[in-house]
Amino acid sequence: MEKGNFVDHIRIFCHSGKGGAGSAHFMRTKFNAMAGPDGGNGGRGGHIILKGNVQLWTLLHMRYYKNVIAVDGENGYKNNSSGHEGKDIILEVPLGTVARDEETGEIEAEIMEDGQEVIWVPGGRGGLGNANFATSTNQAPEYAQPGEMGSEGWKTLELKILADVGLVGFPNAGKSTLLSVVSAAKPKIANYAFTTVIPQLGIVSYRDNKSFCMADLPGIIEGAAEGKGLGHRFLRHIERNSVLLFLIPADSPDHTKEFNILINELELYNPELLHKKMLIAISKSDMLDEELKQAIEETLPATIPHLFISSVLQQGINELKDMLWQALNEEE
Repeated sequence: MEKGNFVDHIRIFCHSGKGGAGSAHFMRTKFNAMAGPDGGNGGRGGHIILKGNVQLWTLLHMRYYKNVIAVDGENGYKNNSSGHEGKDIILEVPLGTVARDEETGEIEAEIMEDGQEVIWVPGGRGGLGNANFATSTNQAPEYAQPGEMGSEGWKTLELKILADVGLVGFPNAGKSTLLSVVSAAKPKIANYAFTTVIPQLGIVSYRDNKSFCMADLPGIIEGAAEGKGLGHRFLRHIERNSVLLFLIPADSPDHTKEFNILINELELYNPELLHKKMLIAISKSDMLDEELKQAIEETLPATIPHLFISSVLQQGINELKDMLWQALNEEE
């Protein structure tokens, strides 16, 4: 997904450094032309390393890394001197980044903490010099190891937004409005579908100087799990949220059906998402009287906490914060 400065998927070609060859050298002194083997080891090839940076929130800066090629290690020298290691390449990425091999789809690394470093593509090992192979029966080995080749291949980096609370709902459910009310985030708000096409993060202030992170994610439509609408690009970001807040507008023609569609799309994409803590908020509820609220309430799942809110009039917002904080901090 790429829109403006938000990039959450990158494809790059990586090539780690080749290990340097060991040296097959023999020491020569003034009084002994064959003083024995003294070939040093080759240096390791440069690694390609991923490093978490909490200051980054997008893979935009990685868009210009089409080819990442690390430096080869140096060959070994005489006098048992090893070659220098190839310089490592460190790629700083936002927290929540998943690194995969493009061909196999295998997850090779996940960056979850600031400063976390993972050797993504290791450099080849340096070869041993001939001094390592001297024995009592072979005191003048003429053999030294070559360095190992580095690894290469197409790789992908994808970002899954790290947030405590993820807002889940159809387009125009009021997710962006809610985020703008509870935090300092300023997402785009308009009366048409898919106003939000990239995730928006906001820090929600709570009591006693506490806070938690909320993500306004692009709206789900029926068939999202098969890739319709923003499809997988959106659903990927839900995987990192601790609590899912389902937002269903008060003017929905069928609240139960809308909730079931949302649940079904999550299950089709990844059944494990249904094990997350869930809350339901009926948005735009300032247009409801008590009788209508009671009628809607009777249709909602009894096992999932719910409440009625109005972001515009800020009704029920403090109660919503309380419910979210409790869900985030209760014991499993």
